[in-house]
Amino acid sequence: MDNLWISQLEPADRKRIEPHLSEKAFAAGQMLYDAGEAVDEVWFPMRGVVSLMTVLPDDRMVETAAIGREGLVGVTCGPLNARAASRAVSQLEGVAACCPADIFSAALEKSEPMRMALAKFTESLFAQVQQTAACNAQHKLDERLARWLLTLHDRADEDRFNLTQQDIAGMLGVRRATVSEVGAELEGRRLIKRGRGWVEVLDRKALEGAACGCYAMMRGVMKDLGVPRPRHGR
Repeated sequence: MDNLWISQLEPADRKRIEPHLSEKAFAAGQMLYDAGEAVDEVWFPMRGVVSLMTVLPDDRMVETAAIGREGLVGVTCGPLNARAASRAVSQLEGVAACCPADIFSAALEKSEPMRMALAKFTESLFAQVQQTAACNAQHKLDERLARWLLTLHDRADEDRFNLTQQDIAGMLGVRRATVSEVGAELEGRRLIKRGRGWVEVLDRKALEGAACGCYAMMRGVMKDLGVPRPRHGR
């Protein structure tokens, strides 16, 4: 199993849900569920990245959390089978193992270790949401962009991933022209390379140095809670 959250479960707990899992591919930009919808399925990403988006009254969106193969999507927006408080959108295309929410809920009821694993993940996700909100309000855009690219790079399979300036602008809640200007600055420092519809991380260590402290703080929370961490920044 390529999903780290499932792979860390006890064998008996994995057996509670694995027979009910089905693989589903998702495209970049695909909405898995919308704010206000009933959540009837739990997604365990095995490849790709899913963003949780806070939707404003004028239908603008800002990303508040990113989830890859270290976690799960569908029970982190409220109680099981509740209506979603956020919109889940695929940022990078991928594949997920999906489980009916009622099956997952029943498995949780039977297993204290599963409930603890879920509690640790949701606590780390809540910390990410809080830190992202503070970061968006207080830090410079170049620092925020570096932090966001690192978060995405952690969960991507390669150093180069498909991403447009409009995608980045939507995630950070800024104008496309502003992203272009700040992206050019990072590219001029040879931290990243950009092309039409893609971004490549050239110097991971230097990009970490360019990011605000929020990135390291979020990684530290995951480590302290014992939550599986993505491949980079170990």
